[in-house]
Amino acid sequence: MIPKTNRLSEREVKKVLTRWKPFFSYWIVLNYQKNNLEKNRFAIVIWWKSVKTSVERNFFRRSFYDLVSEKLHEIKSYDFVFVVKKQTKLDKKDENIISSFKKDIKFLLNKI
Repeated sequence: MIPKTNRLSEREVKKVLTRWKPFFSYWIVLNYQKNNLEKNRFAIVIWWKSVKTSVERNFFRRSFYDLVSEKLHEIKSYDFVFVVKKQTKLDKKDENIISSFKKDIKFLLNKI
């Protein structure tokens, strides 16, 4: 997990989504915006239609924050919001879906 200071609140996520510059992958859209802070901040939005339960949604959210923690200090002063597309179906029991999810996150992190 990443520290709370490196996460975006709901209000800040909405602000980034209104003034977004997107990068696209197969399942995920990355929106980012420059901030005036000395640190990066991250958030992920997973639609309720993409997962069956909140347990699965939290599983993917935690795995996202684990992947992001590696890239936390490389780039400075940006807010990043990752949005899982609505038509994407996530299932934590399927290893192919988990690996594709992680591959998309890594792809977008390398695009930054």
